[in-house]
Order: sequence, then C-alpha cells, then structure tokens
Amino acid sequence: MLKNYSILLLLLSTFSCKKTCIKSHSPQINSFYKEVISADDRKTITPEEAKTYHVDKTYQYEYRTGYSGNYEYNYDVKGINNKGDSVFGNINVEGKYGAGILINDSIGDIEINTEWISYGKLKGYDKKRNEYYLMVK
Repeated sequence: MLKNYSILLLLLSTFSCKKTCIKSHSPQINSFYKEVISADDRKTITPEEAKTYHVDKTYQYEYRTGYSGNYEYNYDVKGINNKGDSVFGNINVEGKYGAGILINDSIGDIEINTEWISYGKLKGYDKKRNEYYLMVK
C-alpha cells in the first residue's frame, strides 16, 4: 500500500510540474500595444533573439534580430545636437521608432529615443527634450 501511495504521489508531482512548465514557457500573444524599446536594449541580445541574429554587410545596420515583419535593427549613428556639438552612438530600431545611447565629447552617455525622418536619417530626443539629428554610419 505504501509503495502504491509513493507512486501516486510521484505521478501527481510530475504532472503538476509539467503543467507549470508549459504555462511558464508558452509564447506571448501579440497584443495591439507594442512594448517600447529602451536604451538598454542595445546592450544585450536575449537567447531568443540570438536564434535569429543576422548580419548582412550590404545594408547599413550592424545586425538584426526577429522575424519577417517584426525585425529589430541595430545601427551605429553619428550626428549633432541642437547646439551643433558632434555626437555618436548605437541604437536599436523596431519599425519607425527606436532608442539607444549617444556619446558626446563633453558629457557622458546620453539615453535617447529616436524616430526615422528620412532614409538613413533619424531625429532623437533625450530625457531633457534636447534634439539630436542623426545619420546611420
């Protein structure tokens, strides 16, 4: 009787674990609202993104991740701020909008949000609403 009880307990714990594991690894449902890309996104590539990591030297992006219709691109950029100071950095872009980090000779890293304004050209804003005009390298 004790042996049967142990087997039953083992089966129940295994079934319980499988049910929990399935819930935690289920794919996210695409919603109407998109997550906002943050400046920190340019620093890491998740294991899921690594599966779709793609480099193509004929295009201007450094690399891209994701699937057709839902790509995220990484670019090196250079440009000027609204005072005329030179800046350069790295951004991630998904669709029309993106975010990244700029470097200026006189101050430290600047987190920005960007949007495409023309082919290869972006306009960015930092947290203080300073404007940056950028070109893809």
